[in-house]
Amino acid sequence: MSKSFAVALLATAAFALTAPCAWATTPAFVTAAVADPARPATDIARDALRKPAEMLVFSEVKPGDKVVDFITGGVGGGYFAKLFAGAVGPTGVVYAYEAGEFAQFYKGGLPASGSHPDAKHPNITFLTGPVNSFTTPETVDLIWTSQNYHDLHDGFAKPADLAQVNRRLFEALKPGGLLIVLDHSAAAGSGLRDTESLHRIDQAQVRKEVEAAGFTFEGESNVLRRPEDKRTASVSDKAIAGHTDQFILKFRKPK
Repeated sequence: MSKSFAVALLATAAFALTAPCAWATTPAFVTAAVADPARPATDIARDALRKPAEMLVFSEVKPGDKVVDFITGGVGGGYFAKLFAGAVGPTGVVYAYEAGEFAQFYKGGLPASGSHPDAKHPNITFLTGPVNSFTTPETVDLIWTSQNYHDLHDGFAKPADLAQVNRRLFEALKPGGLLIVLDHSAAAGSGLRDTESLHRIDQAQVRKEVEAAGFTFEGESNVLRRPEDKRTASVSDKAIAGHTDQFILKFRKPK
């Protein structure tokens, strides 16, 4: 093997690990999901920072898929649940799951598990229950969790057991299915130190926990990387809120 060919091969392998896109171009169904007029104006206002098209492409979602938005962040389904609802279309389903431990943050209470509280997105089914007992009515193609994985290590979420939670996520996926974890980045080597105080987590810690459940690491996206974030302030600090450095990790359940 020539030296130049070896270098090219290594470069290709490195790109494959960190490539943010599963498709060569943005599919029309992704563009349509982002442009969906049924999306709330408050969601659309966040698009510049959250880069929804890039997120959907990285997730490899496609029409007809069954998706879980794990810890959804909204009464009828949060920001990403609505995007996935548009992407999977009428033949797909989105399970907007909210852990019962998060119910305290919903002043009006949570919808009933199994209900369809968003009339504009009828393919969203709301699920809730104790996070250690997470389950879905059927196996799914994709589980997505955004900016909440770290919370499961915090006091309010106890008795959340991440080893058990990750096993439950693994069991809910079809063989070959994907788990995507997006979260606020903590300093390398910090482990769980900053989950409660700064609401950040070391991505190496996430990999360790998720891979222990049987997942294989597929790669990461750098689309939400912000090197100007020193990762020393709380994510709610006005100087950094909305502009934190975020990692996006992709894991696969082996076939």
